[in-house]
Amino acid sequence: MPIDETVVSRAIIETYLRKLTDCLELDAAVVGGGPAGLMAAYRLAKAGVKTALFERKLSLGGGMWGGGMMFNEIVVQAEARALLDELDIASQEYAPGYYTADAVACVAALLQAVIKAGANIFNLVSVEDVMVREGRVNGLVLNWTAVEMAHLHVDPLAVSCRYVIEATGHATEVLQVLVRKQDVTLNTPSGKLEGEKSLWAERAEKTTVENTREIYPGVLVAGMSANASFGSYRMGPIFGGMLLSGAKAADQVIKALAGK
Repeated sequence: MPIDETVVSRAIIETYLRKLTDCLELDAAVVGGGPAGLMAAYRLAKAGVKTALFERKLSLGGGMWGGGMMFNEIVVQAEARALLDELDIASQEYAPGYYTADAVACVAALLQAVIKAGANIFNLVSVEDVMVREGRVNGLVLNWTAVEMAHLHVDPLAVSCRYVIEATGHATEVLQVLVRKQDVTLNTPSGKLEGEKSLWAERAEKTTVENTREIYPGVLVAGMSANASFGSYRMGPIFGGMLLSGAKAADQVIKALAGK
């Protein structure tokens, strides 16, 4: 059968536009495709919540791909091993309470789980702003990452959503925009972004989950964004807290949407 290049182009354009159009109105928008964001998107979509994930980079997975210093193995603690089992990710006990898993296998399994659950993923898309109505975030303002990188003056498009999960990691990109443009008071001790502290894995793994909550009406923080927002520590290449945080954020949104 001959291949018509214009049919190939039309198939990509029309299919993508259908997907994007269907996501202009969402229940939940996850920003950031690292382990916390992917876990959140998976749990949300699995529960029937209309979800899309926006990632500014070409590839998803955040820092999980590289493991520790490019040794592509990660560690999770015992509390999070059940999440690896849920995603059918093989892990091995290295020492009591410490489990190792292949970093690439983890990202691949998370991505597959998100897609099979029914969430849409849009990579190479940056969130350049938010929509705020009556003291609540109710949408995202999107543009191509290439436009942002080239500093082109191209107007964005917008999507509405009932909740945003900020999972952009150390950078807290969504909250940075919200604080800079709206001068809002966040649900943190100072009312502002507290900033991230140096590495302390034991403390960081606990506070990553503890700090996973609604930080501003309509916006929840998950993963490293939670610790960077509330002034806690970074954890390095142990990822249990990231996965548990993503699951917790999703559960909170599910309950909020159900009115519980």
